[in-house]
Parts: sequence; C-alpha cells; structure tokens
Amino acid sequence: MVMKKALTIGLVAAIGLGLSGCSSIRESRGYVVDGVLVNSVQAGIDNRRSVEATLGRPTFTSEYGDKTWYYISSVTGRKPFVRPKISTHSVLAVKFDAAGNVVSTERSGVDQVAFLSPDGKETPTLGRERTFLEDLFGNIGQVGTGAGPGAP
Repeated sequence: MVMKKALTIGLVAAIGLGLSGCSSIRESRGYVVDGVLVNSVQAGIDNRRSVEATLGRPTFTSEYGDKTWYYISSVTGRKPFVRPKISTHSVLAVKFDAAGNVVSTERSGVDQVAFLSPDGKETPTLGRERTFLEDLFGNIGQVGTGAGPGAP
C-alpha cells in the first residue's frame, strides 16, 4: 500500500516536471516601461535633464538630424530550444530642440519593426573574386618596391 502510494506520488511529480519543461520562457529586454513615468514627460515643459531624471538614460540617441532619445523595450516569449518571438515591443522617441527642451514624444510598437531575412549564406561584396593562392602569394614582389622614407 505504501509502495503503491509512493509510486503514484513519484509518477505525478515526474509528469509535473516534464510539463514544466514545456512552459514558455518570458524575457524582458531593454528599457523597463513604467506608464506613469512615460506619460509624465510633456512637450514644452520638460528638458533633457528632467527627462533623464524621470526616465533614466536612453537606450540610444540619434546621431543625425534632430536630437532624439529612444527608449526601446521588448518582451519575448519562447519555448525551450526554440527561437524567441517578440510578444510586445515598444519604442518611445523623445525629440528635443536646439535648446534642449522637449518638442514631442512619439510611441510606436511592433508594427514598425522590420524583420530581415538573409538571402543565402554569403554577403555579396564589390570587387573581384580571389582564389586562396592569390591571397597567399598575391603580395610577393609588392612590398618594398616603392620609394620609402629611406630611399635615395
């Protein structure tokens, strides 16, 4: 009787462990969004210092054009041994004028994400194709033929 009960408990535990291995894994990546803080940033009132104090450092900033700070967050879900899929994605763009005051804030979601699929296993490059032997012996006679600093 005791042996049968222990066997039943062991079987239930094994099934429970087996099913827990199939559960989805959720991962948060990037900026952790707090709706209250994000909604508190207002155009015409805030500046760079107040935005950094409220939201923290941006994920990245624009290099060209208008000064814009981007806060990017993604939540992915995946089964074990499978590629993760984006379940939620958000981008908050805070634009500043030349004086550093907030001009506007824009939100976008997963609808703006560009999914790229590579074409083949090689990256096309410009120029001619060289063989292994050309790469190996191509510079023989090329080095030292020009007039260098010590040449007469």
